[in-house]
Amino acid sequence: MNKQHIDSSLLKRMIISGAKYLERKKQEVDELNVFPVPDGDTGTNMSLTILAAAKELQKMDFDRVDEVAKAASSGSLRGARGNSGVILSQLFRGFAKGLQGQENITSSSLAQAFQSGVETAYKAVMKPKEGTILTVAKECAEKANELVETNTDLEIVCKKALEHAYDTLQKTPDMLPVLKEAGVVDAGGQGLLYILEGAYHVLIGKEEEIEFFVEEEDKEKHSFRHLTGIDHEDIKFGYCTELIINKPDGIFDESVIEELKTYLTKIGDSIVVVGDEELIKIHVHTNHPGQVFEKGLTLGFLTNMKVDNMRIQHTSKVITEQTKIAKEKPATNKAIGFISIAIGHGIKEVFKGLGVDYVIEGGQTMNPSTEDILNAIDQTPADTIIILPNNKNIILAAEQAVDLCKDKKIIVIPTRTIPQGISAMLGYEPGRSLKQNIETMEVNISMVKTGQITYAIRNTMIEGQKINQGDILGIIDEEIKIITQDLQQNAKQLLDKMIDEETDIITIYYGQDTTQEQAEDLGHYIEIQYPECEVEIHNGGQPLYYYIFSVE
Repeated sequence: MNKQHIDSSLLKRMIISGAKYLERKKQEVDELNVFPVPDGDTGTNMSLTILAAAKELQKMDFDRVDEVAKAASSGSLRGARGNSGVILSQLFRGFAKGLQGQENITSSSLAQAFQSGVETAYKAVMKPKEGTILTVAKECAEKANELVETNTDLEIVCKKALEHAYDTLQKTPDMLPVLKEAGVVDAGGQGLLYILEGAYHVLIGKEEEIEFFVEEEDKEKHSFRHLTGIDHEDIKFGYCTELIINKPDGIFDESVIEELKTYLTKIGDSIVVVGDEELIKIHVHTNHPGQVFEKGLTLGFLTNMKVDNMRIQHTSKVITEQTKIAKEKPATNKAIGFISIAIGHGIKEVFKGLGVDYVIEGGQTMNPSTEDILNAIDQTPADTIIILPNNKNIILAAEQAVDLCKDKKIIVIPTRTIPQGISAMLGYEPGRSLKQNIETMEVNISMVKTGQITYAIRNTMIEGQKINQGDILGIIDEEIKIITQDLQQNAKQLLDKMIDEETDIITIYYGQDTTQEQAEDLGHYIEIQYPECEVEIHNGGQPLYYYIFSVE
């Protein structure tokens, strides 16, 4: 069959099928992560990202392919998790840009949109590395553009471009030695090809019936967060109003967003306005929600409209359920607020004790989405907010939230571990300028060494070291240094490698699978072997990692 066009209905089904196929294959992608630790989550992150895009598509029908692409881009941008998910969302964003003004897709416009996606994704990564998802996407786009010069059949173009992309994926170990040594191809590249393969199945009429469920947003969880801690009589503006303004043609610029915020301040408060070139998301408390909708209609078409009567719902059970949030949230705006990502009850309490306003539950195996970070920004009562990702795989999602938030100054300090985040907070002093504090916090990050103890989930080879499933792994600043079968032996050997003559303080955070007695045994070992060092022990409660060490 000679297929010359893809319409909006077909493109919608193709993207959803891609999400279905990756959802089924995500565990296989997770297992391709180079490090054999239990937090390999590339497939999971990419799946959650494209599921967010699929959720947007399932909400409505579309007349044009550019509308489909824009909705998928919007969903993926906010649902992006982990570095691979953020890159995937940028591929969707560029793809949508490449289809602006298009009612249907031809082989030529599809190839151009692929190329636009690749260019956008490359720009989003500070130091693009070949042999990754970026390379696979680039080769796929280049092959498609080469093919359309002599062929207009979409089935043939997509089939050959996909075959070329799979050939490129098999070459990724030759581009990145770490992949070759571990005996795997790039996980992100594989995840992308599963998406494209699922989309191709629909294109050729072989759509599979795969169980597929997009979890609905817990509306109660977010809708009433802003109501807690407010007396009924003190509610000046009674309706919590939310909506998304979509730009059907052209782009929003900063002046539009600023003018909109100025207008909203005249009719309400608790205003949050975030957006990109193609949509603006609004949250406002007002007595006239209709006026907000009318204003939005002057700028574009509206979606995700919602109005809650706060005075009525203030007395509902939701308020009771959200009491904890009210206790965590200061009543008045601060000059500078802090958001941290952490997992483990003890570690979260440490951050709160250091002045962090909002701790997002997440970290290893559970990277928060860009939308999660935007929600945290919404709940942090400060004009300037410092975000501590505390994980290398969360930094890009945090930076993407910065781009989408237009009404607050957001600063991401690129902490890659929990000890770095804690050390950064210890460097903050309220009396100093923002610039001085950021400089000090960044210096503190460079002064701390992080040790982590976990276990191997599969057999592999890393930097000449043979690793067997179940081995205990000692990691220093993201490098596997000690491999044993005994937890306490591994921990002591790792500490010996980390402690030197300049070490003053060692902090031990023991996890949910480690006992206090085991942690105290380590503390006793340090006191005997390194009597000049101070030792602190905390019940971090973190999963998967038996110990986290901070050495300063």
